[in-house]
Amino acid sequence: MSTITESVDVKATVSAAYNQWTQFESFPRFMDGVDEIRQLDDTHTHWTVSVGGITKEFDATITEQNPDERVAWASDSGPTHAGVITFHRLDGDTTRVTAQMDIDPDGFVENVADKLGILDRKVKGDMERFKTFIEYRDGQETGAWRGDVDRPSQH
Repeated sequence: MSTITESVDVKATVSAAYNQWTQFESFPRFMDGVDEIRQLDDTHTHWTVSVGGITKEFDATITEQNPDERVAWASDSGPTHAGVITFHRLDGDTTRVTAQMDIDPDGFVENVADKLGILDRKVKGDMERFKTFIEYRDGQETGAWRGDVDRPSQH
């Protein structure tokens, strides 16, 4: 299992950055290798990704979502991964967006990519493309979902 942490400072309010991140279906516009994401309901998504010329599909569950603070998820199938995106106000129109992901590479191509640091660079590139995407829109999001998803209780 590899842990990847990347941050980017974007010229957008916390609400705008958070709102854009909740628009999962827009991810292919700034995430390399993400072909499609379908929002199935408030907490479930279906992903189609291409890695090293191989297309994979999997489902993921939003495990926690608090407006303007965080979005956390875990895969239900396919490559094992989980993560959290947090949003921190730096000033009135600048937000630090931090991605922390735990990824268990699935298969030879992903394991090689992990060992060579390609996954780290991919996440860094995705974060930079998110910055460009929202700043190009003058800090305006394409939509929003402001609902809460509470963390599952621990028994």
